[in-house]
Amino acid sequence: MNSAYELTTLMAALRDLHREAAPKAALATLTRTRGSTFRRPGTRMLVLGDGQVVCELSGGCPQRDIVARALEVIDSGEPRLVGYNADSGLDVLMEMGCGGELEVLIEPLRAIHDTDFIDALSRCLDERRPLHMATLFAADGKTVLPRRLVWHASGVAYDAIDDTALVHAIMSQAPDVASRRARILSFAAAHGTAEVLVEAIAPPHALVVIGSSAAARALLPLASALGWHTTLVDDDPVRLRAAHLPAGLHTVCATPQRLIDAVALDAHSSVVVMTHNLEQDIAYLGALRNAPVAYIGALGSRERVARMRSSPALDGLHVHAPAGLDIGSETPEEIALAVAAEIMAVVNHRHGGHLRDNDGAIHPS
Repeated sequence: MNSAYELTTLMAALRDLHREAAPKAALATLTRTRGSTFRRPGTRMLVLGDGQVVCELSGGCPQRDIVARALEVIDSGEPRLVGYNADSGLDVLMEMGCGGELEVLIEPLRAIHDTDFIDALSRCLDERRPLHMATLFAADGKTVLPRRLVWHASGVAYDAIDDTALVHAIMSQAPDVASRRARILSFAAAHGTAEVLVEAIAPPHALVVIGSSAAARALLPLASALGWHTTLVDDDPVRLRAAHLPAGLHTVCATPQRLIDAVALDAHSSVVVMTHNLEQDIAYLGALRNAPVAYIGALGSRERVARMRSSPALDGLHVHAPAGLDIGSETPEEIALAVAAEIMAVVNHRHGGHLRDNDGAIHPS
């Protein structure tokens, strides 16, 4: 699946395409993977009519072949399902040394309504709603022009499948949003067996940084580069107006007592406390006791963290402290990298160890 940054970039490009009277582009989507592959199912790349791409899939041999086939799809207007494996004669992954197999759906975008689903998808994510998207791309083994369904906990946001029984079946078998996975499901439909790619999509991660320390200033642009929605909190308005802060940064002036009312937090957000004032850190952390966040972290030496943990105000509160993975970081930039990496590991339910410990697979199927 695409990262938060890629998804935002892709939606912006599709929105621009939607404004064109006669768009010429193709959307390439990984539908199936097996073994070690460069990306997971649900990852998309937009190929424009002039050969330019938005959100590269790999940058290597497979991408060049996918782009070439996408240009053919743009010309023909017919969707294609392309397999890359040892039996297809297109064994580019083997040539690259990956050893995996994959299947790519390439669909033409030649009419204004081909991108209608983007408005619903964008609206849900702007409202920070976890959602599902289903793409019907084959019937009885034949590739068809994709039709999509977008829905969230409150109901259907977009439906181009237009088959009540099939829509109900898809929604009832969708993977849990927390899994953030995509899978192919097969359903008996009015016109034969339908193959549907069903994806669980979470809102972009939101990071709240409390304190205007050097490490905080280093973490903010890194988080933004990852596509996270970033907010800087401080109780001093002067520090929030500092010239060295990133342009366009969302800032909030709030004391620990006002924190929960001043900042919107949800299950797809993290908070890192880095004021370098022990009592203030404890006060801000205490204010997060019932916050529905994915991660709470605090900077500090082991001695400082021990004093923090002994505070009755934090009794029973799970805090990642010292925040960050152990990569030997010392500078503010290195500390920021360690903290961002730990947040990613927690959000993705990983332990943050070596890739080589994962049975040799970078992205196991």
